[in-house]
Amino acid sequence: MGFLRSLSDFFVGYEQIDDEFYEDLTDTLIMGDVGMQTAEELAEELKERVKKERVNDTEKAKKLLTDLMQEKLDAISSDTDFAYEDNKSVVLVVGVNGVGKTTSAGKLAARYRALGRKVMLVAADTFRAAAIEQLTSWAMKTGADIVKGREGGDPGSVIYDAIQSAKARDYDMLIVDTAGRLHNKKNLMNELAKINQIIKSEYPEAVKETLVVVDASTGQNAKEQAKEFKEVTDVSGVVLTKLDGSAKGGIVIAIENELKIPVKFVGLGEGVSDLRRFDVGKFMSGVLGD
Repeated sequence: MGFLRSLSDFFVGYEQIDDEFYEDLTDTLIMGDVGMQTAEELAEELKERVKKERVNDTEKAKKLLTDLMQEKLDAISSDTDFAYEDNKSVVLVVGVNGVGKTTSAGKLAARYRALGRKVMLVAADTFRAAAIEQLTSWAMKTGADIVKGREGGDPGSVIYDAIQSAKARDYDMLIVDTAGRLHNKKNLMNELAKINQIIKSEYPEAVKETLVVVDASTGQNAKEQAKEFKEVTDVSGVVLTKLDGSAKGGIVIAIENELKIPVKFVGLGEGVSDLRRFDVGKFMSGVLGD
């Protein structure tokens, strides 16, 4: 992972820890898309710990920095709730078009089908015929069933029909692909509010999960998109696509530290099974160069 390698390599070029070291460290973190706020926080907190523990060795300083990063991730990830996996559930997949939203919905279906769950995909992105076709292809590929409406139809009615079918046929999980029209926040807010109200009214016993999909390769834009979706609906987790080889892997820390939303899944490739649960330990071992 590019960010982790560049951060690990950063410490090799320094023999002493001084003001220039902290300035350059902040720049390196920002370039890795940790973000200005979190980068400055980390540099300042590291400075305090180095002084407190009287550290003058850059390898020890690197270990202190990774401890600080892990603390920030653990503060959010340690309480990550996956209750929807073991109960009747509705998983809303939100995000702008082009970030891998529909593909992520399909990969989630593949994941839970492999775990023995009875899954229904719901094509509620009725504004794009391509999204309906793409999700239909994922249904065929994964063996999941699908409920879909006509192009330009009412997403709420698609959700309603899917819930009635799920209850009648005892499905475990509905995975709903929603429209990604962030450029029109008022319409998007109204649409998501309607969808949530239908779920609350028609399927109150289901656990509801809302996952926002963002593209790691877009860096700070990914954090801003997650922030905007958090403003229009109740986001409970992030799916971070295209993290493999990204020089911008620091966006994981920025999202969790600044938005207080857990990164639940990361996309590490193009394969059906390449959507994995985010593992803080594995991420941090990469920082240490393991």
